[in-house]
Amino acid sequence: MKIGVVGTGYVGLVTGAGFAELGNDVMCMDIDEQKIRQLQEGKLPIFEPGLDAIVSRNVSAGRLRFTTSLRETVEFARYIFLTLPTPPKSDGSADVSAVLETASRIAAFATKDTLVITKSTVPVGTTEKVQQILDTHKSSTSLRLEAVSNPEFLREGRAVEDFFRPDRIVIGVNSGWAKEQMQRLYTPFIRQGTPVLFMDIRSSELTKYAANAFLAVRISFINEVAYLCEKLGADVMQVRHGIGLDPRIGLNYLYPSLGYGGSCLPKDVSAIIKTAEQASASLHVIPAAKRVNELQRRRFFEKIQAFYGGRLEGKVFAVWGISFKQNTDDIRDSPALEIIDNLLKAKATVRAYDPAAMPKARQIYGNKVRFGGDMYEVLEGASALVICTEWRPFREPDFNKMKKLLAEPTIFDGRNLYSPDQMHRLGFNYISIGRKPIVQS
Repeated sequence: MKIGVVGTGYVGLVTGAGFAELGNDVMCMDIDEQKIRQLQEGKLPIFEPGLDAIVSRNVSAGRLRFTTSLRETVEFARYIFLTLPTPPKSDGSADVSAVLETASRIAAFATKDTLVITKSTVPVGTTEKVQQILDTHKSSTSLRLEAVSNPEFLREGRAVEDFFRPDRIVIGVNSGWAKEQMQRLYTPFIRQGTPVLFMDIRSSELTKYAANAFLAVRISFINEVAYLCEKLGADVMQVRHGIGLDPRIGLNYLYPSLGYGGSCLPKDVSAIIKTAEQASASLHVIPAAKRVNELQRRRFFEKIQAFYGGRLEGKVFAVWGISFKQNTDDIRDSPALEIIDNLLKAKATVRAYDPAAMPKARQIYGNKVRFGGDMYEVLEGASALVICTEWRPFREPDFNKMKKLLAEPTIFDGRNLYSPDQMHRLGFNYISIGRKPIVQS
């Protein structure tokens, strides 16, 4: 099958490479000339485990191509995925202008029956607007241009695995023809037993927002419980285990932390709140989850301030982790950035290390932050270590080496990676989330 993908961010690149790996001919298009040039040279603009090998293999096989020409993509493909950014506006609503503008241009270029598939996360009603645009701007009334909703559920850091083995595929269609075409496209997944859920377009669009909102609620819920644990002298990790073994609750997305970040949950939570406002629907749970998430970062920084009596000027802090989670270089709305910003505002010195995200962080901070060559380099002479991301190398470090390098044996753990009992035995001051702080006498 001939597939076009418009937009080569995380979703677009994984989608394009994934369908090429399944034997389809795929053309990925982006207006960013530098990005397309990099891809044509075999350089990926993002870090995503396993993706580089798939891209390289399919480019070599001739199944995956890259272009800056939308016309070329439309003339080539019968299936066109829209994987364009839908960033938040100042009022929290999603900006879908790129999606709608692209739909207009696709209609003008199209000369054959084509499915236009909105894979970008878009507010309810957007795919209907895409359909209206296709109908208005197509060159012939006999031409069949049909809009379909097919939201993505890829997790950064596990996107390749999620593409090939999804827990479900959600598709919103308005006709039997569109359903039949999408069944053909997803035949390999149907064959392997993946649930493929066909529904109306509006329900499909809302499914994505509802899923991300629920994950945000879970994260904020356990963080609020962690806050209560601190006030009552309980241990949130024990509470988490006690409630998570209930099959109605489960343990996934129930980790106390600095809160959610990245490109999806923050903007999608804001967008569903705004969508509800526009529909005159009064939401309570989801806005509360958003407020808790904002508070969580502030509370963690306040712990650092409190430990030093509010005097951070002249202190040196080593920061482990800049990306919003492990296995990605994405720093969009990363909690680590807020922590670093607050440390800098308090006139502290910041040294930082991240296995993947430092190039992007350098673009933001320049010389304001010193970036280390490895995780131990940033510790030398530091007043404390602040852990912001749960990268695997941070989970089993050489504690004796850490203690020798740090000027003071103090760790602020925003991911609860270590055992307080172990930290006490090793002689560290250890402040985490939802557990009693360990302060050596």
